[in-house]
Amino acid sequence: MATIDGSDAQPAVTGVDPLGAPLLRTRFALPARPGTFMRRERLVNHLEQAHLTPLTTVNGAAGAGKSLLVADWADGLRCPVAWLTADPADQAPGVFWAYLLESLRTSGVSLPEHVARPPASGQVDRTFLTRVAAGLSTLDPPVIVVLDEYERVTAPEISEQMHFVLSHAGNGLRLVLVGRNEPLLPLHRYRVAGDLTEIRNAELAFTSSEAAALLEAHGLRVAENAVCALVERTEGWAAGLRLCALAARQSPDPEQYLKEFEAGRSTVADFLLAEVLWQRPPEIQDLLLRVSVLERFSPDLANALTGRADAGPLLTELHRENAFVQDFGDSWYGLHPLFAEILRAHLRVQQPCPEPELHRRAARWLRRSGFPREALVHGAAADDWEFAADTVIDDLAIGQFFTGARTDELSDLFSRMAPETTGSSANLVRASLELSHHDLDRGLAHLRQAGEDLAVADGQDRAAARLSRAVLEALAARLTGSPDRAEAAAADAREARRHITGSLLDRHPEITALLRTHVGSALLWAGRFDDARAALAAAAASPAGTATALPRAEALGHLALIEHLDGWPGRAERTAAAAIAEGVRHSLGPRGGSGVASLVLAAVAVDRDELDEARTLLGAADAAPLPEDPVAWAGRVLVTARLHWARGHAHAALEAAAREIRAAVPSPWAQGHLALLASTVHLAAGRPEEAARTLETVPAGRLPAVTVEAAKAYLGLRNPARALGMLDRLPREAPTGPAVTVRATLVRAQAAHHAGDPDAAGRLVAAALVQARRERLRRPFLEAGPWIRPFLRSTHLQQLAEGWLTPGPRHHHERPTRPRSPDPSLVVEELSERERDVLRRLARAMSTEEIAEDLHLSVNTVKTHLKSAYRKLAVNRRNDAVRRARELRVL
Repeated sequence: MATIDGSDAQPAVTGVDPLGAPLLRTRFALPARPGTFMRRERLVNHLEQAHLTPLTTVNGAAGAGKSLLVADWADGLRCPVAWLTADPADQAPGVFWAYLLESLRTSGVSLPEHVARPPASGQVDRTFLTRVAAGLSTLDPPVIVVLDEYERVTAPEISEQMHFVLSHAGNGLRLVLVGRNEPLLPLHRYRVAGDLTEIRNAELAFTSSEAAALLEAHGLRVAENAVCALVERTEGWAAGLRLCALAARQSPDPEQYLKEFEAGRSTVADFLLAEVLWQRPPEIQDLLLRVSVLERFSPDLANALTGRADAGPLLTELHRENAFVQDFGDSWYGLHPLFAEILRAHLRVQQPCPEPELHRRAARWLRRSGFPREALVHGAAADDWEFAADTVIDDLAIGQFFTGARTDELSDLFSRMAPETTGSSANLVRASLELSHHDLDRGLAHLRQAGEDLAVADGQDRAAARLSRAVLEALAARLTGSPDRAEAAAADAREARRHITGSLLDRHPEITALLRTHVGSALLWAGRFDDARAALAAAAASPAGTATALPRAEALGHLALIEHLDGWPGRAERTAAAAIAEGVRHSLGPRGGSGVASLVLAAVAVDRDELDEARTLLGAADAAPLPEDPVAWAGRVLVTARLHWARGHAHAALEAAAREIRAAVPSPWAQGHLALLASTVHLAAGRPEEAARTLETVPAGRLPAVTVEAAKAYLGLRNPARALGMLDRLPREAPTGPAVTVRATLVRAQAAHHAGDPDAAGRLVAAALVQARRERLRRPFLEAGPWIRPFLRSTHLQQLAEGWLTPGPRHHHERPTRPRSPDPSLVVEELSERERDVLRRLARAMSTEEIAEDLHLSVNTVKTHLKSAYRKLAVNRRNDAVRRARELRVL
């Protein structure tokens, strides 16, 4: 019967193996832990489960800290622990079992004399194994046997023998196997039965907090971001962190060293090369060095780089051995980033194959296999710029220079393109780079050269290049304000699409979305609202997703501008809000397409006389970089000038309206609105002749908003006949909204007033109030002039204006008080509808984030609305704002 010696003294190792060689005491000793060793409680707690399961495996790469972890845990146990470090010489079963039995005796476990030693070195029989299992089964408490570096035991029969003993030792044995790979045991059976505790490589990785504690144990206090960067670079690999910490201690600037250490020339490199690379056969070394240039690789890709045909089983085995080869699934692998970095540095020294050649082979295999994005990266790394440019163009990826998702990546990559690279693809890429950075002159020059190159190419073979050029031509048309060029580009695109497979077009919906947005913007500039609306609506209806988010947001912003110009402020506001929400939803950042949308919201706020709101929104438009197209610039100029005029800054309004907007053709709506604003300013300043001269520059056309403003200006010049004649000639079927019809009605009312017909004027003012009330259009009445004030004070019109244009009456239940000066805290500026929306949700105790999500706004926009509402309500806190709003019956 087996016994356990309870004395503190450890029995001497006096045995020999079946070959007669003495057993080495060092193999029974727990590994020494360095003074900077850091105990990680989460892993120790996991190891405690080893008491409950017959088998525990701790598998990880070289230097993952597995042996020290288990040694630290075992050193604190009160039950017997037999430790044996495996050796390559243990492939003979008799030698292995001799060492294992001696490790049991060293730990204080006494087995019967007849199992003291295997009878032969080459094999052990079932009788011997049965006696070992029987002896162990009687132990109480059980003995914990730790077999370290178990990957060295490669003889399958030894694993079979271990499985037999473990299966029959019952509760007397707890086996812990520590190694770089999974042992050759039927682990699936142990897993199903719940008899297995596993700690794998990923769990052994240090977390950022553990890494910080480890560095501190080495006397290093490092900023959190530096620790996180180090953990990311090493992927929490224990040996890498420790070696970096030791080297950093010798550096005059440890933190800078940890950020920028050169992996290929470090103790980390020495460790990995010695422990992982040089222990492998030459063919494995060659494989690892070659695939180090790849972020991920399949067996076929590895074969393409090595010229071999057996990469599949080799990679499988390397991954199984935790040789810093990671399995990404679907037969794709990758190297540990730091290991790959070190291998690349070693590759440049050894050069079994030049690195550019490896990139070139990888690029062509990836392109043939349908991975154009990775092919592009490797083509650039090989300095094969013609291949890289062809890859972008043939894959229809040109739109990604503009849609945000890959803009920076492509710009950075092709900024290194050699200037001597020629061909249509290279020039299309250069044009994309320049146009995406708003360099119109250089971009158009490269685009023109690409067109000349394509003129001599076969149209069907270069269909993708022709479609790419058409998209860039449409962008050029948009940036130059050239509707004819835009329509020509659309026609070229239709012809090129006939020769391109549907699957390629389906993979790149941003191509069509960009084309339609650019064409729609150019047509909008020309005042062709119906044609522009059709193109922009089609762009806005593109398949949802990050690829099309930017053109969809821009299309919505331009549609909102058309709605505003047509006089529909409510529709314009909703469409502009949808454009901004699209950018926020897809985290487009500065390229979010919110510039034009913010301009539209600012213009609506001016119409409603919410001038602080308008200024805030105009600032938001300035913060979002607008595309260098005349539509956006005209919108900015017009809103800025109108806001200055609304604030009474006549000179600033004239200066803003006089800004030059470069375009191939003039825009009737931009030219008309800016000239009319200038005419209004001149007229108000007592310069009727200047006002009249300015009016002569207003283009004639079928734009109702411009016509109405022109009629108002002529009325101000005491020419009512011409004013009314212009209004009478407006097409009745024109889809004009209340912002236009209210102004037209007020022009007629003013003409009736000057003609001495107050009844007709009153009826027309009443009709204008009814139309304006729903949209809260205040500026038309505020800009109408003194003649309208008596009408608004008349009894029968007061009710139509009260509460939104003029202050409302005191409620009947309020007690009269003696006359006194109004309380400044109750005299508030009118809240905007968006501010009311925010306050309503504030009253429901919603957080700022919840309000933003509910209204499809950014958190910063909600905060801006809250700040404005607080100022208008003369409060500083949320609860006070809700209370004050209720007192004033705003809510």
